[in-house]
Amino acid sequence: MNDREDSGLIAAVAADPRYLMLVTHRSRLGWGLSATIFLAFVGYLLLIAFDKALLGTPIAGGVTSLGIPVGLGLILFAIALTAAYVAYANRHFDAALTEILKDHGA
Repeated sequence: MNDREDSGLIAAVAADPRYLMLVTHRSRLGWGLSATIFLAFVGYLLLIAFDKALLGTPIAGGVTSLGIPVGLGLILFAIALTAAYVAYANRHFDAALTEILKDHGA
């Protein structure tokens, strides 16, 4: 393919209503997951700022405080959300884009 054919394909795909819906859905999902993790991290920071005693509570009378597993859980939550997004994108978004490209002869 030359540059002119590439430009035509890009324009055709960009104008496809299925592609526009795909971009909208992908964007909405990305922003929703970003907001979720942002609110989780802000909530953790607010706990640190306003209720240090709660996060400083020792677990089972040991030296580890409650803040350590909660913070670790927050990190694992972020990793899990990322993995969920990647799995969903690979299964749905990639398949839809492949179908759109196939219909346009790419």
